Amino acid sequence: MTIVAVHGIGNHLSGRSPEQAAIELAGQWRLKLQHGFSAAGLNGHLLPALHAAYYAHHTHAAERQAAVLDIPALDEREESVVIAWALALGSPTLRERQGLVTAPLRQVLSWVSQRRNIPVGTVIRLAVQLAGEVRRYLHVPQVRDAARSAVAEAIRQVRPRVVLAHSLGSVVTYEALHAHPELTVDCFVTLGSPLGLPGGIFDHLVPTPTADRGSRPAGVRYWVNLADTGDLVAVPRRLGDRFPVDQHADTPMGRIDFHTFGAYLSSPLTAAAISPFVRDPTTPDTDHLSFRKGASS
Repeated sequence: MTIVAVHGIGNHLSGRSPEQAAIELAGQWRLKLQHGFSAAGLNGHLLPALHAAYYAHHTHAAERQAAVLDIPALDEREESVVIAWALALGSPTLRERQGLVTAPLRQVLSWVSQRRNIPVGTVIRLAVQLAGEVRRYLHVPQVRDAARSAVAEAIRQVRPRVVLAHSLGSVVTYEALHAHPELTVDCFVTLGSPLGLPGGIFDHLVPTPTADRGSRPAGVRYWVNLADTGDLVAVPRRLGDRFPVDQHADTPMGRIDFHTFGAYLSSPLTAAAISPFVRDPTTPDTDHLSFRKGASS
């Protein structure tokens, strides 16, 4: 029995083959997940092997360094991702929305920085990275196909009961599972997911959402979504408003490194979500899953 973990943005490991990168990341992530099990008061020996699905060599683009108030040139699609992201973060009024769309990107990101009380340099770096990888994945067909295939192949080879998919990885995995309905997963956990981001991601998903709703991949038996309340990428946090999510929880994780895969894996919330699936070879009674205070369906 194995867990497959799918990374998000910012996980390209230069100088390694995809196989080497997957092994290195899997080792790091398993230690984080063990910490989460311990924090949840669960037996770490219950934790099965963890396998990383690595696709960053497909979505990675050349690094563009950004000074605190200097934004690298973005193409039109990258700018549209940033605008959609900024709108979703602040839910501005129509007047603000119209002003935001026509504002320079520096002003847009300064607005996000002020609204969330996060240093503007941090916001700029995150926005540039998010926009670049999302644009390449959604709008470069060969990149999209290759990334989805990498994730699907990892799931096919390992045949996990649990798939943990973080950030952009939740988008890649969602589409990969839809494209390969023969792949079955007992528990699909999306962490810090931007799947529901209107304009930037949601409207470009394959399959196309129907009546403003995404669909459950045929092979997914149970879907859990977890979102850190301070996560700038998990917008909107409640995927259940647009997807058939079975269980949702959002909580402040108390980590400085918001949105990182490691922060989510170290959370007892993640351990609680997957422990019924890794400790019992039979299908768990999902009515007894517990995500502590703050959980909702």
